[in-house]
Amino acid sequence: MSEYRERFRAVRHAFGAFRRRIRQRRAQFGDVRRGVGRHIYRQTARIAGEERVNSWVTAYRDYRGRLRSFIHQYIDPDAWYYPYLKYGIKGGLTAALALGLYVFMLNYNFLYLTGEMPSVEELKNPKLNQSSEIYSQDGVMIGKFYAENRTPIKYENIPKQLINALIATEDVRFYEHGGVDPRAIGRAVFTLGRDGGGSTITQQLAKNLFKTRRKTRSGLLTRIPFIRKIIYKSKEWLMALKLERNFSKEEIITYYFNTVDFGSNAFGLKTAARTFFNKAPDSLNVQEGAVLVGLQKATTSYNPLKNPERSKERRNIVLGQMAKYNYLTKAQADSISTLPLGTDFTPENPYSGPASYLKNAVQDYVKKWGEENGYDLYTDGLRIITTVDSRMQKYAEDATSEKMKQLQRTFDNHWRGRNPWTDEDGNELPGFIDSVAKRTERYKTLSRRFMPLYPDSIMYYMKNVKYKMRVFSWTNKRGYDSTQMTPYDSIAYYKHFLQSGMVAMDPHTGYIRAWVGGLDYDYFKYDHVKQGKRQPGSTFKPFVYTAAIDDSLVNLSPCDRIEDRPFRKEFINAEGKEDVWEPRNSTGYYTYSNMTLRRALARSVNSITAQLTDRVTPERVAQYAHRMGIKSKLDAVPSIGLGSSDVSLYELVGAYCTFINDGEAIDPMIVQRIEDRDGNVIETFSSKTKRAISPESAFLMRYMLQGGLQESGGTSQNLWSFELFRNHNEMGAKTGTTSNNSDGWFVGVSDKLVVGAWVGGDDRSIHFRSTDLGEGAKTALPLVGRFLEKVYADPKFKSLQGPFPKPAFSISKNYLNCGPSDDEETTEATDSTAIGEPGDSTFVPTTPAPAEPTVPPDTTGTQL
Repeated sequence: MSEYRERFRAVRHAFGAFRRRIRQRRAQFGDVRRGVGRHIYRQTARIAGEERVNSWVTAYRDYRGRLRSFIHQYIDPDAWYYPYLKYGIKGGLTAALALGLYVFMLNYNFLYLTGEMPSVEELKNPKLNQSSEIYSQDGVMIGKFYAENRTPIKYENIPKQLINALIATEDVRFYEHGGVDPRAIGRAVFTLGRDGGGSTITQQLAKNLFKTRRKTRSGLLTRIPFIRKIIYKSKEWLMALKLERNFSKEEIITYYFNTVDFGSNAFGLKTAARTFFNKAPDSLNVQEGAVLVGLQKATTSYNPLKNPERSKERRNIVLGQMAKYNYLTKAQADSISTLPLGTDFTPENPYSGPASYLKNAVQDYVKKWGEENGYDLYTDGLRIITTVDSRMQKYAEDATSEKMKQLQRTFDNHWRGRNPWTDEDGNELPGFIDSVAKRTERYKTLSRRFMPLYPDSIMYYMKNVKYKMRVFSWTNKRGYDSTQMTPYDSIAYYKHFLQSGMVAMDPHTGYIRAWVGGLDYDYFKYDHVKQGKRQPGSTFKPFVYTAAIDDSLVNLSPCDRIEDRPFRKEFINAEGKEDVWEPRNSTGYYTYSNMTLRRALARSVNSITAQLTDRVTPERVAQYAHRMGIKSKLDAVPSIGLGSSDVSLYELVGAYCTFINDGEAIDPMIVQRIEDRDGNVIETFSSKTKRAISPESAFLMRYMLQGGLQESGGTSQNLWSFELFRNHNEMGAKTGTTSNNSDGWFVGVSDKLVVGAWVGGDDRSIHFRSTDLGEGAKTALPLVGRFLEKVYADPKFKSLQGPFPKPAFSISKNYLNCGPSDDEETTEATDSTAIGEPGDSTFVPTTPAPAEPTVPPDTTGTQL
């Protein structure tokens, strides 16, 4: 017994010591408080004056005394409960003051402690990040650009049962509280969240709408984990209360469904309904709505595509909640719970659908415009109306697929058993794939991992480790094969493909009507319409003939004749040394006949083009090409007329429009106008034009281009094999083929449309060995011919057909009565512009071409 008594005394002694320490600390705190008070008094007296401060202190003490006397009239200070009441009131006032200071800190981000709060204007007019939509000129949506893929909807388009499912699951007292639900908070605290959280729909909206938990809205105190959560929740409570004051319950529900993230890059109900069920929101049934509401707990864990069983379980919980709160009967909920998920997964990405290469060009254009005008392409919900026609775009893509598939089959048969990358002598280039592999991201990643200690490991992984991937395929109806390849093998696989580009333009407005930059944007990102630049070969010759006809110092006509004979030009090369250039005809011989300019252009005779270039001068040829729309740098060397400088298909087709637009150069256009999210026109665009050549010269050059189809031996006569000439339709054209058949070109012109195409390998060393197979008339011409055939077969485009208009002015130069020709011997219709090789007398050095930009992106395949 004495043992317990001793223990009790020890505990009592320890408790007494603890109380004494508390008193000492309280006394010390009082001393500190008094010391702080004295310091504040001295500083205030120094600023405001001691007499004034003393008067304030006297007034305060007088007020406190009168308040105490007033209270003592009603409450006996000797009552037993008086101390408790006194300290309760003090505590309540202190808590109220602390709460007020805390709210002040939250609202105004005092000393940057809690992070920014949305402004009053933001709260009254919340702005959703909204995707910008791209439309064709004929009103078809062809794509989106977004930071968050979202398209807002109205309250009346939200199914009632979807709203009920949300309320039953997330906030059953939604219509009863004012933004914060104390009962729900108490329940969540008491049950530790087992029976649901305390967050309301309005609080979730505040979090989604204003991104309260992003670093941009964080303060210094949010770096402390426990404090961070309190601050975040407090800010959401405050914003929820403010939202409830500014918006109706229907508006809050609408905002919620427009802001919420459903996963799989689907923001907002409209996008989610399309992504998961391929439906409009108002077509969703109860079980589909329950799936979407179930995603709000965890978008990844309950994703119906990745975790269908868990998604189904979560859906059934939502249905159970609806039955619990009488939005469904128990029988209805049980019946629906047995149904499959019924998803029809249709994900979106900015480049899915038609005109992928055009959309990339539109993105660059509008992004730059937005930076200059204060708009964000990815968040401002712009409506971008392009100049492309969706029907023509489809015809262009179909024609490209059809003809390139056939051409690839020919190319594969041509190189069967051999690799197509060869040197000038036809020998396979050693180390070609090695050099390409070293430019890939995969190689650079492996280099960072293994260099400098294990350099051999890089090529080991490149050549021996296989990865699952999808690779482009012409033979598979899906457009791809699922396979396993090493990065090295995938590079070699893709290098076997011929590439292409095609663009169609209205020559009078500059509107681009169709744009196909490659075979498939998913696998070939490089755009061969605008990004790619290659030697244009004979398609550059019309600029030489234009200069010869339009320049008053030369002043030739289509009927003027030049002898087809060898040509030799001595000149000073880029190194300042004397050099000689002797071009050859593609046929390998000279006819020594006097050809009219029209026939010489139609047959693409190199010797006559070289003589004309010499007469006009290379500098003047470059000037005329630039005036007509060529933007690329042109080397003013003797071989310029044979297309020795690189240009893009985009600028070449734009320059050819000058021939049809009465001599006025016109800038190509891809965007017609831009509207804001409410449909108000922000800006309308129009093409800029300038006089490049005289209307007479333009008419004569148009007539000259017709010679490619009409003259004996014209290189464009393969165009007659297509159904293009009904309704008296007239066309002109020019083919082009570069050295070793590396590039095949074709540009066709009519009064309403100018269309150009390019075909070639990723690298100049990849090409047909034979001109019979690799010339532009056999590679690029069929793409244009098939495209126009599809367009002209459409009754809606009947107005695009017809003859060229007769000139409204008299033509001073002779072009019809050229007299008998002495060159009736048919020249082989080829258009190669081989300009010699290093060491040959025919070689002319030009500015070195830039490194090929077509580097395969990380094994090139799309990994599964």
